[in-house]
Amino acid sequence: MSTETFEFQVEARQLLQLMIHSVYSNKDVFLRELVSNASDALDKLRLEKLWDDSLDADVSDLHIEIDVDKDARTLTVRDNGIGMSYDEVGRLIGTIANSGTAKFLQELKEAKDAAGEEGLIGQFGVGFYSGFMVADEVTLLTRRAGESRGTRWTSRGEGTYTLETVDDAPQGTSVTLHLKPADPENQLHDYTSPWKIKEIIKRYSDFITWPVRMMPEATPATAADESSEDGENGEGGKAPEPETLNSMKALWARSRDEVSDDEYHELYKHIAHDWRDPLETIRLQAEGTFEYQALLFLPAHAPHDLFTRDFQRGVQLYVKRVFIMDDCEALLPPYLRFVKGVVDAADLSLNVSREILQQDRHIELMRRRLTKKVLSTVKEMKTKDQERYDTFWREFGTVLKEGLVTDPENRDAILAVASFASTHHDTEPTTLKQYVERMKDGQEDIYYLTGESRQSIENSPHMEAFRDRGIEVLLLTDAVDEVWADSVGEYEGKKLRSVAKGQIDLDAKDEDAPDADREKRTEEYAGLLGWMKEQLDGDVKDVRLSSRLTVSPACVVSDAHDLTPALENMYRAMGQEVPRAKRILELNPDHQLVKGLNQAYKAREDRTELADTAELLHGLAVLAEGGQPKEPARFVKLMADRLERAL
Repeated sequence: MSTETFEFQVEARQLLQLMIHSVYSNKDVFLRELVSNASDALDKLRLEKLWDDSLDADVSDLHIEIDVDKDARTLTVRDNGIGMSYDEVGRLIGTIANSGTAKFLQELKEAKDAAGEEGLIGQFGVGFYSGFMVADEVTLLTRRAGESRGTRWTSRGEGTYTLETVDDAPQGTSVTLHLKPADPENQLHDYTSPWKIKEIIKRYSDFITWPVRMMPEATPATAADESSEDGENGEGGKAPEPETLNSMKALWARSRDEVSDDEYHELYKHIAHDWRDPLETIRLQAEGTFEYQALLFLPAHAPHDLFTRDFQRGVQLYVKRVFIMDDCEALLPPYLRFVKGVVDAADLSLNVSREILQQDRHIELMRRRLTKKVLSTVKEMKTKDQERYDTFWREFGTVLKEGLVTDPENRDAILAVASFASTHHDTEPTTLKQYVERMKDGQEDIYYLTGESRQSIENSPHMEAFRDRGIEVLLLTDAVDEVWADSVGEYEGKKLRSVAKGQIDLDAKDEDAPDADREKRTEEYAGLLGWMKEQLDGDVKDVRLSSRLTVSPACVVSDAHDLTPALENMYRAMGQEVPRAKRILELNPDHQLVKGLNQAYKAREDRTELADTAELLHGLAVLAEGGQPKEPARFVKLMADRLERAL
């Protein structure tokens, strides 16, 4: 046997120290990396044996083994996989994953902050060196399948490493960590503790293909058993069997007929921390140049914190069945944040710590396909199972409508599954497609009105003429409705129009209301309208006659391109200051109050009291739509004085 000592290059030494101290935010992941490497080695041996049947390698019981020595404070991760030759160890381990590129080292020297350094490191997969976060010394013993001699690599992660040829190495690779003392304050746990090892394996490596085994913790009884002859105690018992720590049940990797609904539901409950079964299970498998599998779930109930800033999304990312991250925001858009599940890719561009996804077109392709799959599943649910769709829309319709604003690419797909309350039916919602099919002859627009509740919208003065003419109006009560209706603009060539915005002249479509009559009425009220506009100049943009009122004396409307008060308040709540837009006061020329006001205007030269009446009329219109007069105390005083005189 010969032993050689090698020095890390200066640049490689700097890179190693950076990895040990800066890259990983969670030291537990060292075990994930070592188990992942072992799993890859087992995969490679299985494939090589298939290609070369003459390969002298035992593949009867491929597995990963974890061995702990509490007294010596060592932890060993061992596999019986493909192993490495002497040259491969020197090339792959001794030179830090064969990095050594001048370009990378130059960029590393130029990096000024930790974030920049992490981004540069992301070009390399060198998880083996994560072991130095928790160990003072690392020993690697390996023998390549089919070869007779093995290699031992040893280093303290400082300046040098040794390579030694070994005659009695078993097939595969074992990595032994000489652990540092536990330091809970620096998140350095006691990695000789069986429960800690089980916790890490369960979290990160539960679904890998190969069994991860560990001997159960020795007790006085088992110690006595092991010391007896042939591994048997005096009562004929056997030495304890190794315990398999991982389930290996990657349900997404098995065909649908091999997995029961109960198994799917149990996985959902584990991922979502929900005691109820999911509403729908979605499977997706992509093959070709970029392969991945997805198992997604639509919950049956919205979580209480769905609309909070700190809400945690539920899609977990795996690469080759190795857990990477819990809350992978890149895989689904924010409006699908309620979806739970697992995505397992064959390969992804991760940084070395696997905590950051690199910019990669594969990520975008996955995101687009997963989004379309979820939306198509909801559409299928709507077509085939109305009851389940109703449950889904009741729980998640509000958040799904956010996509109408943020995801133009899938806007049509979202509109196809969206449903809304309308005046057509007291309880059953309608789709935009159904609305269009019911539109009256000559109706060119889809009408809607937003508000806090269905009741408040139905009682709004803006609805009066539409109700009288039997024109259907969508009743939108979610805060997001204010935004998406403006953003979408139209559906199948029909404009979406708020009944509380712009000039809506329903009389123009009424053959019983000829143009001459409308012109005569406008001329009759011209003086009053101009005078009221002057009196209310600080509050209104214009005063005009209304065709949308049949019962109320007045209403206020927003101009066609102005923000509504609700939208203004929404922006202000988000910290965006927007100018307050003046609104338009519309008068009902058939109401006795408006008629009397017009007659009084024409008959009196002193219009002081009429000015108060105009102010009261405007305040009443604001109250009718659920708003508040600019000066509530003054409005109350004017109203009290007027009532007193009336009595």
